[in-house]
Amino acid sequence: MSADFYKIAHITGVLILFLSMGGAVVRGMTSDTSASVRKMIGITNGVGLLIAIVAGFGMMAKLGIGFDGWIIGKLLIWLAFGGLLAMANRKPEMATQLLFIVIILGTVAAYLAVMKPF
Repeated sequence: MSADFYKIAHITGVLILFLSMGGAVVRGMTSDTSASVRKMIGITNGVGLLIAIVAGFGMMAKLGIGFDGWIIGKLLIWLAFGGLLAMANRKPEMATQLLFIVIILGTVAAYLAVMKPF
């Protein structure tokens, strides 16, 4: 598969991830306690994380990129996104703060991918 395929798949995974984080924020803001909504958000988050990481590693392999500093930074952000869902489920009152954390982490990840500062 081409590097462009992996790039599109990676972006799709990130979009799915942001969809799930938005759902978690809205769920926290509305104090929704339904198990089905929580389950759907969890599944969507996991699928988004999985697609993003698999496509990211596929793109690295296709382009011959090693574990540069910016890749490690993106991996740490990927781990943070996995943990943020747990935080959203345990502390729904922090939904507003979570919203800003997600935006900041997404911006930093985009900066690392585009600028490759280290």
